[in-house]
Parts: sequence; structure tokens; C-alpha cells
Amino acid sequence: MKTILVIPARYNSTRLPGKPLLPIAGKPMIQRVHECARLAGFDDIIIATDDERIREVCSTFSADVCMTSPHHETGSDRLAEVVSMRGFDDEDIIVNLQGDEPLTPAANLHQVAENLIAHPEAMIATLCTPIMTDEEYTDPNVVMVVKDHVGMAMYFSRAQIPYQRDQDFETSEFANRHIGIYAYRAKYLRDFVNMESCQLEQLEKLEQLRAMWYGTRIHVAEAQEVPGGGVDTAEDLAAVERVFLARQAGLQE
Repeated sequence: MKTILVIPARYNSTRLPGKPLLPIAGKPMIQRVHECARLAGFDDIIIATDDERIREVCSTFSADVCMTSPHHETGSDRLAEVVSMRGFDDEDIIVNLQGDEPLTPAANLHQVAENLIAHPEAMIATLCTPIMTDEEYTDPNVVMVVKDHVGMAMYFSRAQIPYQRDQDFETSEFANRHIGIYAYRAKYLRDFVNMESCQLEQLEKLEQLRAMWYGTRIHVAEAQEVPGGGVDTAEDLAAVERVFLARQAGLQE
């Protein structure tokens, strides 16, 4: 069994065109994400892209690049193509790290892979963090997850779950924010992309609900480290750059 980390990277972005190549403290974002991945101890790290400009930049820091179709609708579709092209064994563990998450702790990447290895009854593993404020609890951009007593997902939603009917929001072990890092078994990825989408997935715009609709067990654990913010807007990019500049300044002191 091997552990492989795949970084999907698309050039086109509605809010930030060419996002993977935008500079963060002197390096393109995709290089920052790759450096983050290298700290997690995977057997292989692959950047999956459909754009030659990204491939060319990745070649400057000797990354392994897999050129994939430009027609994929989801990240899991792109991962499945990598699995097929590279001929990975059925039980290999494939971890998905988005190409706009340069502040993802390496510990969390390692954790999600190890969790899937430790739970053979699950086909997918992912992470969460406790919801601590009412603002987070009521934000429809926050995906929430409820898990059972053995750490398996019961449901994911953009709505408030569990809904606390008789009281105002208070922190509890049941209110958790989903962190979009996934580990899959290679064979399951091949099967998953051939499953027909379900209405719950379409309503919530959450791909993992397709897996649950067909009975797949998803292991969910609290992340070992609080993840940093991703990059969706120019403001996000500036905030992430400030973090890297502060790190560099600390190393130079």
C-alpha cells in the first residue's frame, strides 16, 4: 500500500484567473502548496492539471505533473483520472489537497491518510474542526458535519446541523465544521466517478453526499491542527501572503 497526495490545479478561476500561478511571498501559489505537501511524508506527490502554463511552472521546482482532461466537473473526477493513468493499486491511499490551500498543516494531511488506513470499513476519510461561534454556525458557506459515536459521518450540510431547537447556539461536540481534505482508496475513486449523482448532492452542492447516498462510510476526525485559510479572493491572497512574510521574517531574526 502506498500513500499518494494529488494536488488538482486549474488555471481558470472566476474570481482569480491563473490562481495557481499567483505569487505568494516570492513563489507561485502552486509551489507553496507543493512545499506544504512535501512535509507530510507521502510516497508520491502529483500535481494534476489541464494547463501547460501550470506544467511549465511546476517543472521549475521539479514537481511530478500529470496532465489531465480539461473537461472534469469535480476534483474527484480529476483524481480518478490520475489513478487510472498511473495504474495505482486498489488499496493505495489517495489524498486530495486543493491547489489553493498553501497553509494546510502537514500534520492534517498525514492524519487523514492514516485514519483511512486504520478504518478498513471506510472508503473515504476527512477532517473537521469544532464550531465555536454563532456566526460560523449560521454561515451557509460553512459546511457542517455530524458524526456518530465511532466517528463515521451521518450527514453533511450547509444548514445548521445539529439544529439546537430549545436553546441558542452553544459549543458542543456535535457542531463541527467540515475541512475539505479527503483520503480515498484508489479502487473506490474509480467506482465513485461512475456513480450517478443524487438529488441530495445537487441540492446541497456537496459531492460527498453522493457517496453517502450509495452507502459509503466516511470517517471523520477532528483535525490535529487548525487549518489556515484558503485562497478564493484577492483579499484571501493578501492575507496568506502576510502569513508567509511573517514566517520569513521570523526565520531571519
